[in-house]
Amino acid sequence: MDKISSETTKNLFAEYVMPTYAPQLVFARGEGAYLFDPEGNRYLDFAAGIAVCNLGHCHPAITEAIRKQAGELLHVSNLFMNTKAPQLAQKLIESGFDGKVFFCNSGAEANEGLIKFARKWGNQTGRNEIIAMEDSFHGRTLATLAATGRSKYRKGFEPDVTGFKHVKFNDIEALKAAITSKTCAVLMEPVQGEGGIIPGKPEYIKAVRQLCDEKNILLLFDEVQCGIGRVGELYAHQLYGVEPDAFSLAKALGNGLPIGAFLVTHKYADILTVGTHASTFGGNAVSAAAAIAVIDTIKKDNILEHVKKIGDYLQNRLREITAGYDFVQEVRGKGLMIGVVLDSSAAPLQKILMKYNLITLTAGETVLRLVPPLIITEKECEEALAAIEKGLKEFSDLKREESKI
Repeated sequence: MDKISSETTKNLFAEYVMPTYAPQLVFARGEGAYLFDPEGNRYLDFAAGIAVCNLGHCHPAITEAIRKQAGELLHVSNLFMNTKAPQLAQKLIESGFDGKVFFCNSGAEANEGLIKFARKWGNQTGRNEIIAMEDSFHGRTLATLAATGRSKYRKGFEPDVTGFKHVKFNDIEALKAAITSKTCAVLMEPVQGEGGIIPGKPEYIKAVRQLCDEKNILLLFDEVQCGIGRVGELYAHQLYGVEPDAFSLAKALGNGLPIGAFLVTHKYADILTVGTHASTFGGNAVSAAAAIAVIDTIKKDNILEHVKKIGDYLQNRLREITAGYDFVQEVRGKGLMIGVVLDSSAAPLQKILMKYNLITLTAGETVLRLVPPLIITEKECEEALAAIEKGLKEFSDLKREESKI
């Protein structure tokens, strides 16, 4: 069953896989910024596995690190040490954050860890309430759903985990008004992803840090989507010159292998002690080896500078080609985390673009999300832009016809 068709795969999916997703395409192979279906059709990938494959598909350095480690050791549990996880922790800390690391397997798990860390610290003084942001997204577990600022994700899973409240993002006065004697932490994405590609305003991020210092409240950043180079710095908070007390990573850290982490400053690194938190597969040797290769490659190949330059180029070109369409309200983002904001649902445009062999995402309801691999070239950007131009024209015609009904 190594080589099966798209049709066979879809039939197997329909019969045996829970219907929590509704995928339309099947992919069998990836290379760089491209994906290939079982029939050999090629697609340009501007989704990157939802901002996961930052170095593209099957990057030689990542593939070799996985292959080599898989032949030596897969797993021993965290009752023992493997040689890779501590090396990865060192690289993450020496990349600009003075603290310690806990490894896990996903973004939701990393954010659960942040929440547990904050409550463990806060409960020492009778504080356990966390303020999160409206339109945020922190995961699908019960606690991270409660932290998520979009109620639609929680529908049907009530009762909500208590201890969370939500305020408007980029509004420092709303945050000030929400703080009480029970508040132990503020949790936010420096650049909101699922909520619509909404960058934090620099003055707001700095004001939040100052407020947390004044009130002795932890500042927690969720960098699951915006971290690992996505916005032009290895860690998104480095873009703002603001250091959180702890932050989460996942997605692109393993370039496709499951791995998550949260990093805590030295001041609070002893809050979680032996027996207070754990993860069976966290920091397993293969995922850690892949992540080491990711960090090394980003630095060796000067990926961060490339992201800044190509991100500016892509955003400027998007503004050019969308200027003639009144249903496009804005192009926004940081680095290669870009949103094209529409005045209606972005889902029809996303579907149209698939016909032109371009894979994109949506964010919120009205934002076309573009998160290509960080290794994307100007030529590949122009290929995507050509498809987007065709898609915009078709989408415009569709909206015109709908308005006649």
